[in-house]
Amino acid sequence: MIRALLVDDEEPARSELRYLLARHPEVDVAGEAAGATEALELTRATHPDVVFLDVELPGLTGVEVAALLGEAGEPPAIVFVTAHEGYAVEAFALEAFDYLLKPVDPERLERVVARLSARPTAHPAVAATVEKVPVVGAGGGTELLDYDQIHFVQADGDYSRVHTYDRSYLSTASLADLERRLPAARFARIHRSHLVNLAKVAAVRRAGPDRIRLQLADAARTELDVARRQARALRERLRL
Repeated sequence: MIRALLVDDEEPARSELRYLLARHPEVDVAGEAAGATEALELTRATHPDVVFLDVELPGLTGVEVAALLGEAGEPPAIVFVTAHEGYAVEAFALEAFDYLLKPVDPERLERVVARLSARPTAHPAVAATVEKVPVVGAGGGTELLDYDQIHFVQADGDYSRVHTYDRSYLSTASLADLERRLPAARFARIHRSHLVNLAKVAAVRRAGPDRIRLQLADAARTELDVARRQARALRERLRL
């Protein structure tokens, strides 16, 4: 069962989301809050697995509430629900689980619930996240990289090559292994050979019909093509 908390200062918006979630028996709405203070108190009291969080709240903004919730030992997944597209960059910077626009599309919400249900534990964002990625350093020794240092990962046979701002390292883990271990809210598979840290994307360009290319914020301003089959999901995540 997925325990959910709904946070929105408008009761009709909470009511509509509650109605849509009622179609999913695997979701239990554990509480509702109309403001930041109430949201923080209810989160501590009910320990939800996911918080559906409006961005524009009285007092603290939803983005500020999400940052405070992220400081908890086992923070809930955050799904921003807002009428404005302009908060997407801040949402991904906070590693939000997802980002929904009002009025909420039932099919889009269904995909979010499916992803929440597929998580292996009640707080999989914590369980699956690795703070350090071991790579082969100078002299064959092991170095540990913070995942936030990683701009993208490239398949290299049975291994992978991890690229930071201005260096690359060999990892003995495969690309698929790192995809499973790195936080899904931050990293996206854009090609069978590439995994990208979305927080390091500086620009998105069109590369042809139904094709897009990402430019990263590394020293080389690396550009990577997105495979056609990944393009639609990536556009949704980046709200393009």
